[in-house]
Amino acid sequence: MISWADLATPLASYSFYEICCYAAGISGNLFAFVLFISPIPTFKRIVQNKSTEKFSGLPYLYGLLNCLLCMWYGLPFVSYGIILVVTVNSIGAVFQLTYLVIFIAYADKRTKVKMGGLLIGVLCFFALVAYVSLVFYDHPNRMTLVGYLSAASLVFMSASPLFIIKLVVKTSSVEYMPFSLSLATFLMSISFFAYGVLLHDLFLSIPNGIGTLLGVAQLLVYAYYSQRSRDDRLPLVAQKCFIYWSTHHISSKVV
Repeated sequence: MISWADLATPLASYSFYEICCYAAGISGNLFAFVLFISPIPTFKRIVQNKSTEKFSGLPYLYGLLNCLLCMWYGLPFVSYGIILVVTVNSIGAVFQLTYLVIFIAYADKRTKVKMGGLLIGVLCFFALVAYVSLVFYDHPNRMTLVGYLSAASLVFMSASPLFIIKLVVKTSSVEYMPFSLSLATFLMSISFFAYGVLLHDLFLSIPNGIGTLLGVAQLLVYAYYSQRSRDDRLPLVAQKCFIYWSTHHISSKVV
């Protein structure tokens, strides 16, 4: 398993297997970073309008809890020190917490109280998991406990695109499914799936394998409905072109 101690190892001494592990993990980090910065335009709008409008803060709460649990799992006193899991989830936790602070600052009073309470609840739950896993479990059982919790959190996060897919099917429009985000989600999931497989870590490979399958489904739905939208627009475009051509042709004859 690639651990924190490997940081001091010269690059030339790495085996092909270790290089593949790092390549998969670093790729997952990069694609995850794309997802972390994707809400920035939304929060620019919130700050400019000084209102959260109809946006929901719940996805950022789920994201924060997921990042905290997965970061905890990657630490050397919980698992065996999976550095690239710790880095990506540490960065993700900072982003999610920042988004939540901004959201709460510009929310109305009722939403502010609700989201503030939920944020405290998430932080208390994580603190409880950390305390219980350290005090009442030895190292192997601690890894199993936190591994199951982080895997369950990852599966829940991986299932979130199902709501978007349902919306796309219902509206027959890919307006709410940006291709870049769908692709980044798929690439991140498949990178960490490969990382988990190479490390023989089921707590990484299984949830990210599920995420990969859902990512493929999301891209297929996007391809189908984006093509369908273009096909639906073709008759209208052809009609406009015909009207323009007819008008121009007739007017030229009149002149």
